[in-house]
Amino acid sequence: MSSGFLLSILLLTVGSAYSQQCKADDASCTADGLTKIRLGLEWFTNPDHLPLVVAQKHGIFREFGLDVELVEPKDHWEAEEEIIAGRLDVAVTEPLHLAQDAAKGKPVVGFSRFLHTDGGILYDAGKGDITRPADMCGKTISYPGSPGPGGPAIVNTMVKADGKQDCDLDSYGKHNGGFFHTDALQSGKADVATLIFWNFEIPEAKAKGMEQASFFSLKEWGVPDFCQLVLMTTPDRFEERKATFRKLVLAMRRATGLIHQQPNLARSYYYDYVKKEEAEETQQDVIDATFTATLPAFPNDNNMAKEYYDHLMSWLIETNQVDAKKASKVEVSSYWTNEVSW
Repeated sequence: MSSGFLLSILLLTVGSAYSQQCKADDASCTADGLTKIRLGLEWFTNPDHLPLVVAQKHGIFREFGLDVELVEPKDHWEAEEEIIAGRLDVAVTEPLHLAQDAAKGKPVVGFSRFLHTDGGILYDAGKGDITRPADMCGKTISYPGSPGPGGPAIVNTMVKADGKQDCDLDSYGKHNGGFFHTDALQSGKADVATLIFWNFEIPEAKAKGMEQASFFSLKEWGVPDFCQLVLMTTPDRFEERKATFRKLVLAMRRATGLIHQQPNLARSYYYDYVKKEEAEETQQDVIDATFTATLPAFPNDNNMAKEYYDHLMSWLIETNQVDAKKASKVEVSSYWTNEVSW
């Protein structure tokens, strides 16, 4: 019997198992036999979450025996605390925050990447005072978490990578504009804004009148490329619901295929989900532009390499964003696994 034939039989067997209903005595089992998952977003629903929206609207989650509830945060939340308390099962985060949480000893584990875009630092090229990363030395930075060390660490890494080695970290101004990056720049409260995704903030800024909105990319100027979204949970919940999370990954992977192959269908699902027709005209333009820019950002490969997180943690230590003694003892295997993402 050929290995190809055996593989086909295995895939058929596994595929049928994914559609099986959950057991009636399972606390997470719904009345119609689906397994309930409460999935917390890291922000309001936007095109970055398209595989989740498509999987829900196209019935893919249901095909895999899942009832996935997408929960938007009313405010910033500590996802691992929400999971421990039973209010969430899994949450969306960025590799940067995952590594930071792990360095603090929080019970977190990431298990699937689903978005990889470009991004870094937003600035208005139309003003002419910033043309290269070195020009950002001493500028005021808008970033979530201000006045913490994150914003200056990112900007100063880029400044150094551009050859300016003598920029004092204390020279930077700090502004907490949350994720309203365009507003911070247009109001003059900040010169640059960081933790931006190219596919969202650049189209948004241009739609709001910043015609020469531009950015310096992390990957080109010495900063680990953390412009990605991953799924995370707690180690205990991962062990408890590993099979369910595998179904979740596969359902999102199928949705990603539909996005790439039938983008207009995906667009109709998304516009219906966010009620685009009810939005103001300017906001409709933002929805159109950000959706189109985000379409290429969904990878087929959900894995992430140990070396990636090693490098990310080293940078966090080097820039004093985490406690070096604690972080150096944290093994990547304790907060990232590819066990269900293959």
